[in-house]
Amino acid sequence: MDKFHLTVRSAPLARANLLVFGDDDGAPLDVVFWPRGRKGQVADTAAIFAAEVDWMGRSNPLMASLPETLRYDLRDEGDSRALVRLMAEETAGNRCGAQSVVNRLGEALMVRLLRDQIAKGSTEAGLLAGLADPRLSRAIVAMHDQPSHLWSNADLAAQAGLSLSRFSELFAATVGETPMGYLRRWRLILAHQDILRGDRVDAVARRYAYASPESFTRAFRKAHGAAPSSLRAA
Repeated sequence: MDKFHLTVRSAPLARANLLVFGDDDGAPLDVVFWPRGRKGQVADTAAIFAAEVDWMGRSNPLMASLPETLRYDLRDEGDSRALVRLMAEETAGNRCGAQSVVNRLGEALMVRLLRDQIAKGSTEAGLLAGLADPRLSRAIVAMHDQPSHLWSNADLAAQAGLSLSRFSELFAATVGETPMGYLRRWRLILAHQDILRGDRVDAVARRYAYASPESFTRAFRKAHGAAPSSLRAA
C-alpha cells in the first residue's frame, strides 16, 4: 500500500468519492467509497462527511481491482467510527493543520476499509481475490515487498506453503494471470513511477531484475506505450 501516494481531503459533495452516512443523531453508520468516481448510485443528502480520495487510480493495482462501489459497515467498528468522527470534527473546526490531520486519519480509514473488503473476499478473479486467500496473499505480499528479488515459481509456491503445481493453478484461477505475469506487471508499475521521478533507465532496469536496459525498454514500451527514456526526458 505504501508504494502509492494517498491523499484524503474533505471535499464538497459534488467532488467527493467517499461519503459517510449516519443516523438521525449524526453517529457514523456506513462508509461508501467509489474508487473510480461517483455515478449517482446513492443519494448524498444524508451524508455527514464527504471526502475526495486519490490513491493513484488504475496505476495502483489494488485500486484497479476494487468493485465500482465499496460499502464499509461501521456499526461494529468502534475504532473506525472514532476515526470518522475525528475527521468530521477537524473539517468542521477548520483549525490550523486540519487538512493534514484529515489526510492522516483518512489513510488509516482507507486501510481499514480495504482490510474489510479483503476479508469479504471477491467473486471475481483479481488481486483482491488473491489477497483474500491467506496462502496466495503471502506470495503476493512477498512480491510486493521485494520486487527486485529473483523470484521463481518454486520460491513463491514455498511462500504460499503449496506445491508448485497447486500454487500455479490456484494463482492463475484466483488472480487471473500467472505468478510470473503478475510479477512482471508489478515491476513495470513500479518502474513507471521511478522513471517519472527521474531515475536513470539503466538503474531502473537493474533494480527490477532485467538483464539489460534494452530488454527493460522493450517490456516497458509494451506495457506503457512509450519508451522509458522519452518519459524521463518529459
